[in-house]
Amino acid sequence: MDARSVQSLEGVHPALAAVAHLAWAGLPTMDGLTFVVTEGLRSQERQAQLVKSGASRTMHSKHVVGKAFDIAAVVDGKISWEFSLYQRLAGELLAAAKELGVNLVWGGSWASFKDGVHFELDDPVYNHA
Repeated sequence: MDARSVQSLEGVHPALAAVAHLAWAGLPTMDGLTFVVTEGLRSQERQAQLVKSGASRTMHSKHVVGKAFDIAAVVDGKISWEFSLYQRLAGELLAAAKELGVNLVWGGSWASFKDGVHFELDDPVYNHA
């Protein structure tokens, strides 16, 4: 995993970080597709900036408690925002989560706000950790 991703996972729940590491390790076989973790734990100030800009809809983001991270898809060394790539990456991340016994939610599966870059721990399981 690249240095930016490792740094972005600092302060993120260990189970969630483990999912990112396992999925990333399995990606070199995916035709040049990989990802970088762009953001994990956020301050309240950073979250307020994102809400103000429209990039987030809530001040109650799981990012502010270290239970979410965002990724960027990378194809042959270049970042891409093509949703289909995030669908493929989500499959890998969800498979890694299942292997580790971690309940993971992908923002791209939400009905009202498709957030393809977003992954978070499922609340009922990780409320106390």
